[in-house]
Amino acid sequence: MIKNQIKTLVFLGVLTALLLWVGQYFGGMTGLTVAFIFVSVLNFGMYWFSDKIVLAMYRARQVWKNSKLYTIVKETAYDAGLPMPKVYIIPSKNPNAFATGRNPKNASIACTQGILDLLSEKELKAVIAHELGHIKNRDTLITTIAATIAGVIAYLAAMARWAAIFGGFGGRDRDNNLFELLALAILTPLIATIIQLAISRQREYMADEQSAKITRNPRALANALLKIEQGVKAHPMNIGNTATSSLFIANPFKGSSLLNLFSTHPPIKLRVEKLNKMKI
Repeated sequence: MIKNQIKTLVFLGVLTALLLWVGQYFGGMTGLTVAFIFVSVLNFGMYWFSDKIVLAMYRARQVWKNSKLYTIVKETAYDAGLPMPKVYIIPSKNPNAFATGRNPKNASIACTQGILDLLSEKELKAVIAHELGHIKNRDTLITTIAATIAGVIAYLAAMARWAAIFGGFGGRDRDNNLFELLALAILTPLIATIIQLAISRQREYMADEQSAKITRNPRALANALLKIEQGVKAHPMNIGNTATSSLFIANPFKGSSLLNLFSTHPPIKLRVEKLNKMKI
């Protein structure tokens, strides 16, 4: 857990350093400040309202106390020492789940009908514990910070591309430095995206660890992940948007990245291996 926390801090530090380098290239802080405020406001709005947006996007229906799922979430939240989140069911055969909400007191957990039909009660509880792990680790906040920094870099890179088309910026020396301009316009947003996705993968590993600690049964989550992997292939998600794939316990869409660098989730095989090696 501590190792993954350190990795996240390192990744955020590299993102920040990259942002400062881009700001320095512009020769001043004015443009950087304007871009930062713009993207920060956008991401703050998403942080505050994204739970309502994503739940509506997936047609999630809230369930109440007489539901078996509600009871499992309540018991697992108690074991995790967390407030009871709101509970939702998504009408999809795709076996998956996600957590959302700006903090533990305003959190929600959503499970697809597919995952309820596929998993045993112990496996489902392990998945719920994983999602509660995201809530406990405040991953919504971490990923919003990463998205804000990466968003500013992407915004500035777009400005650089327009500047290249319409005559450049930053003085004659820099106008003639094609390498710097290409690095700013193309490489920096690519690097920022890779780092942002690396943060997402680290948070998945940490949520897996939290699940093992909460349930004291890492094998249950390992078995659930293997079933989910096969279930996603059989029933890829046909609602929602691929931009939200990082929210789920496994990428719910059929398409997957050929390179781990561009994946929102670690390979299921590696996650299962780590879980099977845990001694709780």
